[in-house]
Amino acid sequence: MSRLHQHRIKISLWIAAIEGVLTLLGAWSHWLVYGLAVVAIALFVGIGRNASHHLAYELSWIFAVSQCAAVLVPVVWFIAKWAAITAIVVIAVAALVYLFMERDHRHAGHDHPHAGTPE
Repeated sequence: MSRLHQHRIKISLWIAAIEGVLTLLGAWSHWLVYGLAVVAIALFVGIGRNASHHLAYELSWIFAVSQCAAVLVPVVWFIAKWAAITAIVVIAVAALVYLFMERDHRHAGHDHPHAGTPE
């Protein structure tokens, strides 16, 4: 087993992470990442999978996996961002409900502003 084969997942994920960060920072277009993924998959399926040289297979596999993973980075970021926004909104609504119910609870049954305070 070659060193490239032993480390191909690690290599693929590092490439994907770097591309994902570049995409999130706006240095690379989302469309470039999507296009590279299509090309990488086509290259692996069309040539790499049946390559007679093991190196060609490994490199095309790494290219395909890294590009597919790179596509996931902005998608996961988008989902995580909206999940965080949704959680903040739910917490804010729950806090408002609690605060308004607390206000009503403290004033229920009291006719004047100093009710319940020692005189």
